Amino acid sequence: MHAALPEPVTLDEVAARVGGRVEGDGSRRVSRLASLESGDGSSIGFLVSRRYARLARSSAVGAILLPPALAAEASPEAVRVIVDDAYLAYARLSRWFESMLRLPDRTARIHPSAVVDPAARLGSSVEVGACATVAAGARIGDRSVVGPHCAIGAEATIGADARLHANVTVYAGVSIGARAIVHAGTVIGADGFGFAPSPSGWEKIAQLGSVRIGDDVEIGANCAVDRGALDDTVIGDGCKIDNLVQIGHNVRIGRRTVIAGCTGIAGSAVIGSDCRIGGGVGIAGHIEICDGAVIGGFSLVERSVTEPGFYTGAWPLQDHAQWERTAATLKRLPELRRQVRALSAGRPPDEDTE
Repeated sequence: MHAALPEPVTLDEVAARVGGRVEGDGSRRVSRLASLESGDGSSIGFLVSRRYARLARSSAVGAILLPPALAAEASPEAVRVIVDDAYLAYARLSRWFESMLRLPDRTARIHPSAVVDPAARLGSSVEVGACATVAAGARIGDRSVVGPHCAIGAEATIGADARLHANVTVYAGVSIGARAIVHAGTVIGADGFGFAPSPSGWEKIAQLGSVRIGDDVEIGANCAVDRGALDDTVIGDGCKIDNLVQIGHNVRIGRRTVIAGCTGIAGSAVIGSDCRIGGGVGIAGHIEICDGAVIGGFSLVERSVTEPGFYTGAWPLQDHAQWERTAATLKRLPELRRQVRALSAGRPPDEDTE
């Protein structure tokens, strides 16, 4: 269980923060967020689905965030905080609690082992961690954090209130917007995978573009975002990218798209805004995915998706409902094969024993 708040907050304060209303004692105080299974009387949990109503009814939490339709499912001892969207309220509450657990605002701090070129420009209250390097011409916005062992290349730009965790590499000329979060081990701006065949082997194509990342983007651990060959690789405002995602050169991703772990996106693919890409998805190069498309996990996208919808599958990608019918048919293939063999031999299908 995570650390308790320095000062517990009342449920009236919680409701005001998340736009809800209290049913019960609004003066009750809570000091931590917790799951319904592990919480105690000083905790607040959340319920988003009737599937977990059993847990809510038996939970020891002091309060529960939940929608009106599930208000009757809370344990009698828990105070109800009624909200329209319990999961969204939980997200907002988690950030509020996190802000109260952080250390007070710091002044600018450059670790003695960090190397910051005199020609780099750092905003106010910037922190640069141990053994990090910031090259000439790099610009880092106010209150941003560059973690230990990060490398910020020449002329790279990082916006205000960004946080780069340990061992992040930002190549020369890359631009990262405000309030970005980049987790450990990620590399932004490495060369794209560009080679031309020749009689003597593969001739490297210089990657002359860069990477432009918008505001409020979060990129997980050990991702790779390649620089463009000619034009820039672009990730739009508000995108959320999970761990171990490969984004090839000249890829363009629209605003607020989310991409789950282990997805690979080949060069020059264009993904629209408000898309949801499941884990382990492969996206071929030079295709387009329209705004609002949802791609199920482990799918292979080999052709453009032009209509919003939920798509799943690998051979080929198809509408999700159609894929479910295909999958059901695949399960019956051995039975269908026996029936066809029997019919071909002039026997009733149930007489074929092979």
